[in-house]
Amino acid sequence: MVSDRILILDFGSQVTQLIARRVRESGVFCEIKPYHASAEEITAFAPKAIILSGGPASAHHDIAPRCDAAVFHSGVPVLGICYGEQLMAMELGGRVELGDHGEFGRATITVVSPSRLFEGVWQQGKSYPVWMSHGDRVTTLPPGFVAAATSPNAPFAAIADEAKRFYGVQFHPEVAHTPDGAALLKNFTHRIAGCRGDWTMHAFRAQAIDIVRQQVGMRRVICGVSGGVDSTVVAVLLHEAIGDQLTCIFIDTGLLRSGEAEQVEELFKRHFNIPLLHVDASRLFISRLKGVSDPERKRKIIGETFVEVFEHEAEAGGGADFLAQGTLYPDVIESVSFTGGPSVTIKSHHNVGGLPERMNLGLVEPLRELFKDEVRALGQELGVPPDLVNRHPFPGPGLAIRIPGEITEEKLRILRQADAIYLDEIRKAGLYDHIWQAFAVLLPVKSVGVMGDSRSYDYACVLRAVTSSDGMTADFYPFDHEFLGRTANRIINEVRGINRIVYDVTSKPPGTIEWE
Repeated sequence: MVSDRILILDFGSQVTQLIARRVRESGVFCEIKPYHASAEEITAFAPKAIILSGGPASAHHDIAPRCDAAVFHSGVPVLGICYGEQLMAMELGGRVELGDHGEFGRATITVVSPSRLFEGVWQQGKSYPVWMSHGDRVTTLPPGFVAAATSPNAPFAAIADEAKRFYGVQFHPEVAHTPDGAALLKNFTHRIAGCRGDWTMHAFRAQAIDIVRQQVGMRRVICGVSGGVDSTVVAVLLHEAIGDQLTCIFIDTGLLRSGEAEQVEELFKRHFNIPLLHVDASRLFISRLKGVSDPERKRKIIGETFVEVFEHEAEAGGGADFLAQGTLYPDVIESVSFTGGPSVTIKSHHNVGGLPERMNLGLVEPLRELFKDEVRALGQELGVPPDLVNRHPFPGPGLAIRIPGEITEEKLRILRQADAIYLDEIRKAGLYDHIWQAFAVLLPVKSVGVMGDSRSYDYACVLRAVTSSDGMTADFYPFDHEFLGRTANRIINEVRGINRIVYDVTSKPPGTIEWE
């Protein structure tokens, strides 16, 4: 979609995505591909420069992952980070050994020679803080390279071959713990690779609209919407591109949050004037979930039922040639393992079970190159209301996965009311935009409590709130006791069926941050 692009080859680092984020933040488009991308793939991508990520392997082992030799013969600048530096040194004639002492965490490096990578950021003879994470180290430089910086446990903490525009750093410039890391990466992409830094949401919007028009032509597109950020932005972008060729289908599963269906109707029909087919299938979904407790079985039922209803409504509406989906770039990355081949994943808000092949629809995925924060920025560019652009993620199975055990109308009522009060208190406290995702969970456990002059035998409700920058990892939000007490008091007083509140303070490793 853009002329200037950076290719990042992933060798398995936990923070490879951060490299892409830093590069994009500087206005340069980039993509992450597996380390084993072929020479043909690299040439077809036509990068202005290549970045080799870190990884857990040892470069001196025979089974260590290696990139195609075309990387070093492509004529474009190459930057190796951590394992990437070690691999570059090995492939070009240097030597890597297991160090006597590794470096993990904060470290200090000293610049020993000038380099274009450091221009305007670091000065020769001075020391700077960085973030290290390595056991191996480069011990012999390849021909043409010089040491640019050293650290106590890495004699070649940064290396450079200025003539070939090859650079390696043992530290991680992409993480926030390396204060000048973003500036160093910008030096590489702008000063060394010559990228213009003109990749903006305004430019993306125009390019995406043009691509959609070329792909779709005069044919019709259907788009399943949930009222969430991704599907809304897709729908608004497509409507701007192809107008009435787009039909949006909103299926009320009966598993939505309080007032959600009305909000979707208002947004699409009145705010954007986008054709919307609103289908109330709540009774069907809830009847099929009756008596089902297994979470994976619930997901499967919801997915299969959604596809059934969606297919019926699409045919009743005259059919279509394309299906639009809110696939994001993290979805694309997650579908490719750094050690193996790609897996086929169809991603959308409600499409848990996958669409049947008989529908024979082409896919329109205009957001598949964007991270979540970039989707929000595009939403702002398209005029999507701020309260929706910044809305917390809501999984396709909805409240069904926030009610462990059997789903009933009574449990849904209780959870909706509790969840609405919780979010209301978060908004009143001015915390909503500081939290990635917050929601209530109704446990399949009842306990005895005393309320007033009588005993109660009601459910326990869990409150969860997490912070995240990209939805890949998460940590709990540290509410103060005053907030928790006020919120718990409201829920217990206003929601019939709950007499106990629990706050969840667990964190989440890479992966989904919804309740399971």
